[in-house]
Amino acid sequence: MNKTILTLTVNPAVDRIVTVDRLVFEDRAYIETTSEAAGGRGINVSRVLNRFGAKTTAITTSGREAGRKFEEQLQHDSFDKEIVKIRSSIRLNIAISDHQGLSVKLNERGPKLSKMEQDRISKAVERLLPTASWLMLCGSVPPGVDTRFYPRLIELANQHHVETLLDTDGESLLHGLEAQPTIVKPNQSEAERLLNTALITRSQQIDAVQRIKALGPKSVVLSLGSRGVIAATSSEGVLEVVPPQVHSLCPIGAGDAMSAAIVWALSNGESFGDALRWGVAAGTASSKLPGVALANFEQTKEIYPHTQLTRIVL
Repeated sequence: MNKTILTLTVNPAVDRIVTVDRLVFEDRAYIETTSEAAGGRGINVSRVLNRFGAKTTAITTSGREAGRKFEEQLQHDSFDKEIVKIRSSIRLNIAISDHQGLSVKLNERGPKLSKMEQDRISKAVERLLPTASWLMLCGSVPPGVDTRFYPRLIELANQHHVETLLDTDGESLLHGLEAQPTIVKPNQSEAERLLNTALITRSQQIDAVQRIKALGPKSVVLSLGSRGVIAATSSEGVLEVVPPQVHSLCPIGAGDAMSAAIVWALSNGESFGDALRWGVAAGTASSKLPGVALANFEQTKEIYPHTQLTRIVL
């Protein structure tokens, strides 16, 4: 049976996407286009997985007026959804980008979730785990959510022999590591906050992935934006993948495309190194697109041969 890749977005949003002529401080910018989309890291990941032909179900929350808009927008997506209703309104986030590739994201923190709402989300995940191959825990948790929320879901997935990818920040990342997810995927800022240190040089970044791996996960993928990734893996040691140079229009969403492509490739039996190459290709292809757009398989496949994989000898 073709197993499903589950994504969980506990803190979704209606994303208002604004494109301006140029982003500069203390001077005016002119708005060229404005659009709205159902947003959240897991939603983006399911979008890319769906475009790659993978079977995916997006588990998410929805509430009130913003939730109604969110669900309307979500109808444009053909993947399966499991929506857990909550009492409060979900977030409205604003992303502003210009033609030079500069972008600003203004995110609301999100609604408080009651203990009962948190339990309902956990139960929705648990119900879908028996037919899943991966559970991808994507994005922030709203204020006041139990710090053990993600770790408990990782432990549940482990019991069902389901692989896990954790892509979050702060306390959720710190506590999630202890539950030993299959992959943890911090970006540079998230890794710096976790380790409380600046990661400027390549050797600092190589050291960082090993330090994070020592905290519990099987593999660590450190996403470095236009510089690719450095990863400490359980099967192939420390790896680096560098993308080709491209003109980046908007990097927002590129990290979600990367997560999706890595899990898609691993699900298809690719080696970890090749999965990282697919991930970097998907992230790079997405960053070339205007606004918060995500790459499809053809756009990713075009970039894949131009990614460079290196095994780092320590």
